[in-house]
Amino acid sequence: MHNPEHPVRKAGTALIGWWRATTLDALFVGLMWLIGLWIIGVPWGPFWALVAAFCQFVPGIGTSIAACGPAIAAAFASSNTGFDKLWWTLGLFAVIAIVDGALVQPLLLKRTTRVPWWAAVLGPIVGGILLPFWGVLLAPPILAVMFAFRKPKGEMVSRRG
Repeated sequence: MHNPEHPVRKAGTALIGWWRATTLDALFVGLMWLIGLWIIGVPWGPFWALVAAFCQFVPGIGTSIAACGPAIAAAFASSNTGFDKLWWTLGLFAVIAIVDGALVQPLLLKRTTRVPWWAAVLGPIVGGILLPFWGVLLAPPILAVMFAFRKPKGEMVSRRG
């Protein structure tokens, strides 16, 4: 018999929602890098944007890894008077990291997996403190599963009487 409330099905649905949110986040980050690198004039901008999108699937350090290639390309492309493109690229990285980490990721998780904003922000931090590598890596999907089993506020009914 098909039971939509089966725990395995519920957990699987939550993990699919998390994967969907991560994929949308990767596309959004790649688009932000593409636009920013195009404006700055960094060589190979579309390639670096694609790398940045794929790096979003590496929790915690993916964003930093994604910034290395464009930063090196911008340093070599900067004028003889200074590293203007490098500084703009590093500023772009900071803006993308802040916008993505504080706004985009939490909003996508909330819409696809019912994980509240505060949990999406604090979960990887707490996970990183408790289990440095694995806590950061596994916090988002674990949060998605945890909040899938949490009843919405309207469904909390007392069973007395």
